[in-house]
Amino acid sequence: MRKIVFLDRATLAPQIRLRRPGFPHELVEHARTLPDQVLERLAGAEIAIVNKVQLTAELLERLPQLKLIAVAATGTDCVDKEYCRTHGIAVSNIRGYAVNTVPEHTFALMLALRRNIVPFRQDVLDGEWQRSGQFCFFNHPIHDLQGARLGIIGEGVLGQRVADIARAFGMVPLFAAHKGKSGLGPLYTPWEVVLETSDVITLHSPLTPETRGMIAMPEFRRMKRKPLIINTARGGLVVEEDLVAALDEGLIAGAGFDVTLPEPPPADSPLMRIAGRPNVIVTPHLGWASDEAQQALADQLIDNIENFVAGSPSNLLTGAY
Repeated sequence: MRKIVFLDRATLAPQIRLRRPGFPHELVEHARTLPDQVLERLAGAEIAIVNKVQLTAELLERLPQLKLIAVAATGTDCVDKEYCRTHGIAVSNIRGYAVNTVPEHTFALMLALRRNIVPFRQDVLDGEWQRSGQFCFFNHPIHDLQGARLGIIGEGVLGQRVADIARAFGMVPLFAAHKGKSGLGPLYTPWEVVLETSDVITLHSPLTPETRGMIAMPEFRRMKRKPLIINTARGGLVVEEDLVAALDEGLIAGAGFDVTLPEPPPADSPLMRIAGRPNVIVTPHLGWASDEAQQALADQLIDNIENFVAGSPSNLLTGAY
């Protein structure tokens, strides 16, 4: 009988079914777990399921029975993987589940901003249509995606899927070369060219020491076409104070952000201060969270656990054990 503990089940929507593993087990689910509750709740557990709960070396060294940490997400910053590697704890993650939901959310933000859906909706609610005296009104500019140049920062699975959708809209996708790098091959357009010629820039990069703050005031000042900035990747890729300044100075046309740093953001954070502007949309990190994607995640999560117990582990991180 293997004990499995899910420390933060509330990070998956309640309608998502988490099937029971096909081996003898005890599964304990906690909606949320505070840092001072982790040790007690994982006592006796062989398998831990986490999404955002931090599992530090200090905690893990007091849990010698732990054999697998099944992360219910792609990112694994919450786990001290070096400790796991040197102490025989396997770490698995989720891969490939968001290939539709994140790109669709990216285009939802893009379309809403290019066509000014949010301010037009507010105008309708405020009675502007009736006051206009005609069948339509033109309080805000509307721009098509057809023919627009889309700068894509991040050439992985999500960036590639965004490019596919962009081509279907008649856009011209450009994969940005990595900042400060050259000679990367024909897929890439130089970093500076993407900044200077894009009508929309969308981010699909991981947050690493190299990518942290890669879009800041120097980059905004190179954006000659005043693009929209879309970020459905990670908070921290864009310097938020500089984003506000770029909007104030008219260097960019608008911003659609699904991520912040930290999450949730403080009420007085830069993004929250501008969230009510008509050319800004901030959503609460839900680009990944379609029901279809969450169910695929939950199914893959249990697959990883079952495969580990069966002796054929899947989605183990490099050096995880």
